Amino acid sequence: MKFSGLLRQTWAGFKLLLVFTVLTGIVYPFAVYAVSRIPGLEGKAEGSIVTVNGTAVGSSLIGLNPVDPNANKTITSGGVTYADDQYFHTRPSAEASDFSVTDKTKLGLGANDGSASAGSNLAADSDVLDAQIAGRKALLAKRDGVAQDQVPADAVTASASGLDPGISVAYADEQAARVAAVNHLTLAQVQQIIADNTAGRELGFLGEETVDVQGLNLAVRKAVAGH
Repeated sequence: MKFSGLLRQTWAGFKLLLVFTVLTGIVYPFAVYAVSRIPGLEGKAEGSIVTVNGTAVGSSLIGLNPVDPNANKTITSGGVTYADDQYFHTRPSAEASDFSVTDKTKLGLGANDGSASAGSNLAADSDVLDAQIAGRKALLAKRDGVAQDQVPADAVTASASGLDPGISVAYADEQAARVAAVNHLTLAQVQQIIADNTAGRELGFLGEETVDVQGLNLAVRKAVAGH
């Protein structure tokens, strides 16, 4: 009797194992894969890769900060001096090559690592954070030929992920005159590029409008090539 009961329990357990193996090991993964193949979702499932002429140039989900080797030089246009920097830039990043949580002079405005994601975790009362924000504000104002009080908050504060693909419209507008001057485009052209790459609020009311930095830079390259 005891042996017979043990067999029944073992068989019941084995049947449950088979059922859940099929459900969670075959049916569920296949269902998820099938959903990911639905038109409109396939690109997102594959990493939202952005291609130009068939070549992958990045992901729309990951904000990489381009670095212009001429950025330490300056140009003057219309009586305003800018850094000789052709790119729109992302927010500061704790994953940037020039960032440190202990060094007040390391601002996190350099090239960042797209394979890693992290925030600085510096507290609001951190002396290092205060110094880095002040340093960023001074550097960006000089780079873009604007007053320091025109530099928006997201331009001087690092994101939680370190890889934000978008910036505020205010930060894009701050960079517009420099990008136009360096790339020999009109300000109106660059402003239109910003408008074309601006996404509205989530669900129409959550958060703020954002501008895709990668889309901006690709559109600028296309405009320059079309001269």
